[in-house]
Amino acid sequence: MAAMLQPQPGPRPGASLAADTVRVLLIDDSLTVRTVFSRMISHEDDMAVVAGVGTAELGIRELARSPIDVVLLDLEMPGMGGLEALPKILATSPTTRVLVISSLTAEGAEHTVAALRTGAADTMLKPRPGGFNEDYRTQLLGKIRALKQVENVAAAPAPIPRRTAAPHCPEVIAIGASTGGIHALNLFLKAIPPRLDLPIFITQHLPPSFIPVFARQMEVAAAREAVLVGDGTEITRGKLYIAPGHGHVKVSRSGARRFGALAYEPVQSGCMPSVDPMFASLAKAYDGRVAGVLLSGMGRDGTDGALAIHESGGQVFAQDAQSCAVWGMPRAVTETGIAVAVCPPAELAARVAQSAGISV
Repeated sequence: MAAMLQPQPGPRPGASLAADTVRVLLIDDSLTVRTVFSRMISHEDDMAVVAGVGTAELGIRELARSPIDVVLLDLEMPGMGGLEALPKILATSPTTRVLVISSLTAEGAEHTVAALRTGAADTMLKPRPGGFNEDYRTQLLGKIRALKQVENVAAAPAPIPRRTAAPHCPEVIAIGASTGGIHALNLFLKAIPPRLDLPIFITQHLPPSFIPVFARQMEVAAAREAVLVGDGTEITRGKLYIAPGHGHVKVSRSGARRFGALAYEPVQSGCMPSVDPMFASLAKAYDGRVAGVLLSGMGRDGTDGALAIHESGGQVFAQDAQSCAVWGMPRAVTETGIAVAVCPPAELAARVAQSAGISV
């Protein structure tokens, strides 16, 4: 740890960086934290810390004069806090991705989920003293690399319809999301017409401690009650059903009624909770009358479940590359050719409503 705390110089003023270098800006009022992060990042050949500053005001000034790929943003700072600064950061540099460094407090969870809803792409918990270890470093570097947009999104493949028969009219909506997904979910849920009262299931990759806060904020966005799914939860119309952070959601049918349950087995994606079991169980419980939606996120969680929805006669929708923080999960399903629409979140909501016979 002592070695980590030694100052690490950033690039010299005027020094040129390779085009594919991930340029990082650190905004944190703690000199110790800035030094540790700088040390972790600057050891990587494909990354560079352009600057480390102690206030949001200085961070916004740096963004205005330097191209930055990823900002590591502390939310709890004197003066302008990170939550207040976030819209200004995104307005100053719209292509920059923001990784929020969140405290372990309940208030920290509230602020973090609010930041993710506002447009921050991802979050990491700020560890307790001694917690800046090799595992933390590996996770941090992985998240930073995922947020670097290196793909030519203009060349994103269009969906290739694989079905000739007419799809089923949905009786349930199921959404999977990860990195950047909370902002997309907020846009999607706000655009759902109130008269579309189908039950809506959500699996969002988040630390378990954030889920209750996330559920409350999604409840506001959707203007409908949010329920954390547990064993025996009965499914009714007009509600949100949200996966808790510690288990996969599965749905089964008993006569005309449907019930939720939790499962804990490992899945191919390695995610907990995973979108795949939710999608696949809903396809079976609703005889394919499912609208499956994949929003921003890294990896391919949800693709296998989306195939189950498609094969049972349901419809699959995916967020487009241009509006994603990370076009991973939506890209994976788009490239299978089963997505009936690939577009921004609000437009996806309109397309889902139309698939259920409701014009917007």
